[in-house]
Amino acid sequence: MKRLLLTTFLCVSTSILFAQDNAQPVTRKQDSSQTKKPDILILGYGEGSPVLNFRKMRVTFKQPVLPYPNFSFGIIVSRLDLGLTTLLDHSSFALRPQNDFLTYHSWKSTNAGFDVFQIGERFSDNFKIYLSAGFDWTNLRLSQNVTILPNESSLSYQPSNVNLSKNRFTSSYLRLPLSFDFRSKANAKGRRFHFVFGPDAGFLITASVKQVSSEDGTQKTNNTYNYTNFRYGAFTRIGYGKWGVFAKYYFNNTFSNSPEQDGLKNFSYGISLGF
Repeated sequence: MKRLLLTTFLCVSTSILFAQDNAQPVTRKQDSSQTKKPDILILGYGEGSPVLNFRKMRVTFKQPVLPYPNFSFGIIVSRLDLGLTTLLDHSSFALRPQNDFLTYHSWKSTNAGFDVFQIGERFSDNFKIYLSAGFDWTNLRLSQNVTILPNESSLSYQPSNVNLSKNRFTSSYLRLPLSFDFRSKANAKGRRFHFVFGPDAGFLITASVKQVSSEDGTQKTNNTYNYTNFRYGAFTRIGYGKWGVFAKYYFNNTFSNSPEQDGLKNFSYGISLGF
């Protein structure tokens, strides 16, 4: 996940640097009949579609004035979430005895994600509905020396025979949120208040256990670990300009085919960049 996020930020940063690297342009006289239009690629259609200018290697965003309602779709990098995650056991932050092995460090258990595709309809300057697709990671930093076992019929574990300096239990999902976006009028700086909410669904991509110890070094195993294959819930985002806060709660169980973990659900919250 860290490599993917780092690659994304490097691509965006590189585009900006190329865009700024024309402070001293060379002036040349050209016959107007020989002037060529720059090669561009529009990565979508409609409001806010990203445009890649190949001649200047610059990414810009179209803001056409279209009558409402208007339709748009395209490739994006938006709604970058970074926050904390917690488990709710029958609506309680305290885990029941059978779930004690999942005890985690609250300030080291994180949630991160971002969207890469969007399709939507703007009905007015203040209201839009859109469906997006992206990726979502949840990292539980377990505090006990236990090893979650792969390929079990239900969520199972065994005590570890070494002292673990890091014990991370991770799930990765393809996320599909449907957003109802209400925004205020733009102020003098072009910024708006946003209030967004809607249902959120996700399909499990993979899960993993990563352990670090002085005896065994770094050990990582990929598996499903009984995480539910399809999860559904709700989310909300509130913000101003490009920055805001988010909260997500999933209605179904975090783990499937695991009667002991029935009623164990996930809640995440944090900061978000991009509306």
